[in-house]
Amino acid sequence: MNKAISGFSKLSKEEKIKWIADQYFSTPTEAIALLKNYWNTDEKIQKLHDEFIENTITNFYIPLGVAPNFLINGKYSTIPMAIEESSVVAAAAKAAKFWSTRGGFKATVINTEKIGQVHFIYKGDVSKLNLFFAQNKNKFFSETESITTNMQKRGGGILDIILKDKTDLLPNYFQLHATFETKDSMGANFINSCLEQFSKTLKEEAHHYDLFTETEKDIEVVMSILSNYVPNCIVRAEVSCPIADLEEKHITNPLEFAEKFVQAVQIAEVEPYRAVTHNKGIMNGVDAVVLATGNDFRAVEAGIHAYASRNGKYSSLSHAKIEHGVFTFWLEIPLALGTVGGLTSLHPLVKLSLEMLEKPSAKELMQFVAVAGLAQNFAALRSLTTTGIQEGHMKMHLNNIINQFEATDEERILIQKHFKKNTVSHSAVVSFIEGLRK
Repeated sequence: MNKAISGFSKLSKEEKIKWIADQYFSTPTEAIALLKNYWNTDEKIQKLHDEFIENTITNFYIPLGVAPNFLINGKYSTIPMAIEESSVVAAAAKAAKFWSTRGGFKATVINTEKIGQVHFIYKGDVSKLNLFFAQNKNKFFSETESITTNMQKRGGGILDIILKDKTDLLPNYFQLHATFETKDSMGANFINSCLEQFSKTLKEEAHHYDLFTETEKDIEVVMSILSNYVPNCIVRAEVSCPIADLEEKHITNPLEFAEKFVQAVQIAEVEPYRAVTHNKGIMNGVDAVVLATGNDFRAVEAGIHAYASRNGKYSSLSHAKIEHGVFTFWLEIPLALGTVGGLTSLHPLVKLSLEMLEKPSAKELMQFVAVAGLAQNFAALRSLTTTGIQEGHMKMHLNNIINQFEATDEERILIQKHFKKNTVSHSAVVSFIEGLRK
């Protein structure tokens, strides 16, 4: 059967759903019922969700949880986390409580510079291009004034523009490399609007530049776009305490724990196979808060993983040390976030999450996100170096397995009672359920 269709985007939502159900499902009525079951009963909210993206057919729910007891820079906060993975929120909350009695988390924004580039091809004398740029640099600023006025009122704007010669990488390839401050907005639209004006100014001024030959005047702009790599938009989060203060139920020998913890981090610093999983744990915390607050977690992921490779080898984002009897654990990550614009003013749950965080500035949100990442990493490493990662994770995963097999309330009670004393594994749970049903 030919499943191609013309004009799909022009169909109503109901027509789209009917076409999909008829084309791809053996029981179309069941598929339609499932999709409609996830619609919001509030028509206004559903219409809002329908218009976030194109060709919307329903909502795809992800749980929104909270991790309380985060003591950050001397102040308690409860952090919202949108994520589907078991044990992440529980682990973050457990780490938050652990450090709340040991001085809490310290977070500092080191810089907030963002980057955009105009990529262009110039075939000619490089010295003339350098002279052209020096003589016309001010025009790039003046001709974007209509775009930058409001941002400048908030203390942001274009920080600098430089010409970069990249001909060692590609023939005739150059860049206008611009840096920006966008205050509380992520700033993608602002940056891209400035860059597109830069490209117009570049072409127009080059066309009238007397020192250029006709070939040199014919500058080809390939593209103008912001970068999600922001190595100068950095936040640091850390925890520290005397080694003796690390003692708790699962840490009976604090010095041994601290030394093993540091070794685990050092392995992630030198071994890329471990570093990827190590950093994935950090991103469990980071992405969950980024998503809950309506920011772009794909951009954050791309930028952070590029940062993890900045020295030519993929490495750990977090670090640990023991010095003069004090254990310290920290990370520094690039985060380009916003608390105004985009979904932050549209999505009801995003607005709720930001209000829960007491309406933070972009800098404050950077701190919350970094702390969540560090907390998640600490919780994972503590499990790995003590009881093992599976003990806690599989207990949290038990409910998912129970739901998968549609256990009755009576079966659920018996299963949970049995696995309080026995090791949880998927096969063990399945075997126990089958035994009950026999």
